[in-house]
Amino acid sequence: MGDCDSTMGLGTTVVVMALLLSGAASLKSQAFFSETGDLPCHFSNPQNLSLDDLVIFWQDQNKLVLYELYRGQEKPHNVHSKYIGRTSFDQDNWTLRLHNVQIKDKGSYQCFIHYKGPQGLIPIHQMSSDLSVLANFSQPEINLIANQTENPNIINLTCSSTQGYPEPQRMYIRLETNNSATEHEAVMKKSQNNHTELYNVSISMSFSIPPETNVTIFCILQLNPMKTLLFSSPYNIDAKPPVPSPPVPDHILWIAALLVTLVVVCGMVFFLTLKKRKKKQPGPSNECETIKVEGKESEQTEKSVELQEPERSDEAQCDISKTASGDKRATHF
Repeated sequence: MGDCDSTMGLGTTVVVMALLLSGAASLKSQAFFSETGDLPCHFSNPQNLSLDDLVIFWQDQNKLVLYELYRGQEKPHNVHSKYIGRTSFDQDNWTLRLHNVQIKDKGSYQCFIHYKGPQGLIPIHQMSSDLSVLANFSQPEINLIANQTENPNIINLTCSSTQGYPEPQRMYIRLETNNSATEHEAVMKKSQNNHTELYNVSISMSFSIPPETNVTIFCILQLNPMKTLLFSSPYNIDAKPPVPSPPVPDHILWIAALLVTLVVVCGMVFFLTLKKRKKKQPGPSNECETIKVEGKESEQTEKSVELQEPERSDEAQCDISKTASGDKRATHF
C-alpha cells in the first residue's frame, strides 16, 4: 500500500512539473567555429529521478534529433546522420556538448526530458537555447603595392583578413604621426566560402605621405556585432632626409674657372685690338678731299697758262714740249 502511495505521489509531482513547462526560458549560447558548443538543459531534478526513469533528447530547429538517452541507454539510430559522433552528454550539468561546430549549426535547439511511468511518457522539462557561431578572423595584414605613378610619396597598399564569421562591420586604415592620427576608409571587398560560409575581406587604398614625416600605419577590422577592433601589426615608414645635391668634383671647378677666365681675356683682347685698328685707319673722306683739291689746283694752273700764252703753231708747241721734257730730265739728273 505504501509503495502504491509513493508511486501515485511521484506521478502527481510529474504531472505538476509538466504543467509548469509552458514558461520555459530560452538561453543564449555561443560557440567558435570547429570547437565545442554547449546546449544546456538546466534540469534541477528536484525529485532526484534516475536516468533509468527518464527519456532525454535534443532536436534542432528542423526537428532533427541530435541525441537521445532512453532510460539510461543511448539510441544512436534515432539521431540524424549530420550529428552522429558529434555529441556527448554531460550528466552532471544536464548539458549536451556539440563538437566540431560549423557555421551551419547556428540556430535554435530544444532539450526535452520525459518521465517514463505507468501512464507512459510524461514531459517534465523543456528548454530552448539559441546557438550562435563565431569564427576568428586572421590578424589583418598590410601589403604594399609597387608605386605605379611618378610621385614617390604616394603609398599603395592592400589590407586583408581571412576565415572569419560573421561578416565584419568595416575595415579601415589609420595613419599615426607624432602630432596627429587620421582614418581612411575604403569599400570593403568580401567573399564567402560556399562550404564553410566563412568570410574573407580586404580593402585597397592609395594616399600621400610627406617624406619628411615618420608614419605608422595600422589596418583595423571592426567586428560585428561585438564591435571588437582587430589591429594589424604596425607598419612603420621612416622620414627620408632631404637629398643633398651631389658635390661637384674639383677638376670640373678648375676647368669651369679656366674657361671663364679664357673667355674674359679673349673678349678684352678682341676689344682692344678693334679699338686700336680704328685709331690707325685714316678716314676715307680726308683722302678723297686731298685728291680733289690737288686736282682742282692743277686744272686751274693749266687754265691760267693757256690764257696767258698766245696761240702757237703746232711746231712751236712741239718745241716747247720737248724743251719742257728736257728740263724735267735735267732736273731729274
